Amino acid sequence: MRNVILRVKERFVSISVIFVTAIFLTVFLLVEDELSFTVLMLVGGGLFYFVKRRDCFKEVIVFARQSRYGFLICIFLALLTVLIILRNEHFALFMIASVALYSTVCFGLTIQLGYAGLTNFAGAAFFGVGGYAIAVLSSENFPDILSVLTGGFMAALVGSVLILPILRTRGHYAALVTIAFALLFKTFLELNDTLGGPQGLKISSMNMFGWDFGKSFFGGSFYLNYVLFSLLVMVSIFTLTRLLEKSWIGLHWDALRIDEISSASFGINISSWKILAFTLGNFFIGLSGALYAKMLGHIAPTNFTFGDSLILISIVILGGIGNPWGVIPAAFLIIVLPEKLQFIQEYRLLLFALLVILVLLYRPDGLFKKALRSFYRGWGKV
Repeated sequence: MRNVILRVKERFVSISVIFVTAIFLTVFLLVEDELSFTVLMLVGGGLFYFVKRRDCFKEVIVFARQSRYGFLICIFLALLTVLIILRNEHFALFMIASVALYSTVCFGLTIQLGYAGLTNFAGAAFFGVGGYAIAVLSSENFPDILSVLTGGFMAALVGSVLILPILRTRGHYAALVTIAFALLFKTFLELNDTLGGPQGLKISSMNMFGWDFGKSFFGGSFYLNYVLFSLLVMVSIFTLTRLLEKSWIGLHWDALRIDEISSASFGINISSWKILAFTLGNFFIGLSGALYAKMLGHIAPTNFTFGDSLILISIVILGGIGNPWGVIPAAFLIIVLPEKLQFIQEYRLLLFALLVILVLLYRPDGLFKKALRSFYRGWGKV
C-alpha cells in the first residue's frame, strides 16, 4: 500500500511539473512589458530552483521511462491547453511554429554533427533552398504537399553535390567548404533576378487537401494551422531521428564520428555513411525551409544569411550535441528569448550572447548532455 501511495505521489508531481511548465511558457509568450517580463523571470527562476532542489525533474524522467504512453498523453494535453489559450494570439502562435520548424532543422543538423561528426555551417543555405524551391513551384500552381517534399529533395540534391569536396577534406577544412557555400548562396540569390533578387519572392498561403492554411482555424488565428502541421512534422522527424540513433545505422555513425580509421579497418564504408547522414540531414532542413517559407508568405536573401546558420549550430550545441531531446528547449530559448528582450534594444544581443557563453562555460556538453549508449537493457534503454 505504501508503494502505491508513493507511486501516485510521484506521478502527481511529474504531471504537475509538466502542466506548470506549460502554463509558464504560455504566460512567457504573452507578456510584453518590461515589468511583467522581469517578474516572470524571477518567478521562473524560483520555480526552477524549487523543482531542481526537490529532484522533480528526475521524477519526470522516471515517469517518461516507466509509463511512456501516460507521459505522452500528459504532454499532448498540456500542449492542447497551451494552444487553446493562445488560439487568437498571432505572434505567440508564429513563435511556436517557428520553434517547431527550427527544431526540425536542428534534427537534421544533429544527424550530421551529433551522429556522423559532419560540421555543416550552411544550414540556413539549405533552409533557403527548400524555401525558394517551394516559392518557384507555388508560382506554377504545383500541389503544395508535393512542393514541400520537393523542397526537401532539392536541399538533399544540392547537398549531394557539396558533399564531394567535403569527403576530400577533414576537420576545419571541411567546415570551410560549408561556410563558403553559405556565403555564395546568399550572393547568388541577391544577383539572381529570376528569384526576385534582394527583394525576394512572394508566396501564397498553403493549401493542402482542401485545407486552406490562410483561413481561421475554428475561430482562432490562421497561424494555428501552421502550428499544428509544424508540430506534426517535428514529432515525425524527431521519432525518425531517434529510431535511426537506436538502430544499427546509428551505431555506424557513432563509430564513424569517434574514429574514422578504426571504422574503416572494420569494413565500414566511410564515404557512404557520410553521404547518407549529410543527404538525410539536408532533406529535413529543406523540408522545414519549405514550410517556413509558406508560413512567412515572403522570402528574401536576408532570411538565409550565414548568421542564421550560426544560430542553428548554436541551438544544436546549446541543447547538447547529438541529443535531439535538448534541441526543442534550446530552440525555444534562442528563437523566443531575443524577441522578449526587445525592450533593452541593442543590449539584448549582448545579454543573449553572454547567456550563451555562460552556458557553454559551465555546461560545455550543452544544457542536456547526450546519454551514453547502453547495450544492456538493465542499464537503461538506448
